[in-house]
Amino acid sequence: MDSITQAVLGASIQGALLGRWQGRKALLYGAVLGTLPDLDVVIDYGDAVAQMTYHRGFSHSLFVLFGVAILLTWLMRRFRPHQGYSTQRLFACVALVLLSHPLLDSFTSYGTQLFWPLMPTPTAWSSIFIIDPLYTVPLIAAVLLGLAFGLRDKMAKAPLVALALSSLYLGSTLAGKSMAEQRVEAQLARQGIQAEALFSTPTPLNSLLWRVIVLDGADYHEALVGWFDSQPPQLSRMPRGTALAEVLADSPAHQRLAWFTDGVLRYDQIDEHLVVTDLRLGMTGTHPFRFDFAVRHNGAWQVNQHIASWPMERVDLQRLQVLWRRIWQPDLQVPLTAWASELGKPQLSAARQTCAAERDDC
Repeated sequence: MDSITQAVLGASIQGALLGRWQGRKALLYGAVLGTLPDLDVVIDYGDAVAQMTYHRGFSHSLFVLFGVAILLTWLMRRFRPHQGYSTQRLFACVALVLLSHPLLDSFTSYGTQLFWPLMPTPTAWSSIFIIDPLYTVPLIAAVLLGLAFGLRDKMAKAPLVALALSSLYLGSTLAGKSMAEQRVEAQLARQGIQAEALFSTPTPLNSLLWRVIVLDGADYHEALVGWFDSQPPQLSRMPRGTALAEVLADSPAHQRLAWFTDGVLRYDQIDEHLVVTDLRLGMTGTHPFRFDFAVRHNGAWQVNQHIASWPMERVDLQRLQVLWRRIWQPDLQVPLTAWASELGKPQLSAARQTCAAERDDC
């Protein structure tokens, strides 16, 4: 989730558990502690694929953070003892603030390595968009009330109420995910399509309209499913470009990306570049994680040793408006195939023009 959400989540947890004794400082301490796992973003892991796939790694491990909670509890009791609350309450607070960060991240589509250093596919329950106001607003309100009026008397319950509301909403997103997948699976059965894998995720900034991706050999299908739909979902077939993946068979970076994304990838030849797209994040045709994996010279592909990001065009606000209208107008035709086709077209954006001017191999 975004940093603001993680900060107010941590603040609300600490305010609920220790606000009676720490007052407004509990909100500050919780906000800082709640964003601690994301400090791994300052580490330079090398190239674009490494930056993506090593983020939410060791710093989001439940094992590591549990150990950090023990250490911080001991340090606080050693150097800043407080007789008002027990060591058990302090540890419970610190552990909940730290562990809630990667657990909440796991509800997004990105992928969180909860069990690092073990290496299962990163957890991505993908039931909530990375920014969702309905989850965050109650927490922000509780923090603002706590800062304005303190955390005593009636205001002491504000963080608990906010946490309850946000948790209930988070639970409702799991129901939406189940609904969307069941409707698409029923449609796949009617059309006789044997899916290799199915991935669902909410469209931006809401949990009412869902984007479902179905991997089907050399192709994939996308469908939009909303809570207010009365008709079966329409599946839009798109080329996945899997033949190009053979070029990357010996690439450790591609192997790691395929592991991290559980194979929900698309491959395009754009001019003389082989571009790999993580289809899970963003919206159809607009994805933030695209990578320039190889360049074709004299008819032969050469895999890049240093994988750079492929420039992404700015988010089209008109498309967001179309998706918003689709929530309330289930019969609205959304041109998913046309949007997705743009992934295979050259895009000499301003970012790429700058790149081209600075280095020849971009």
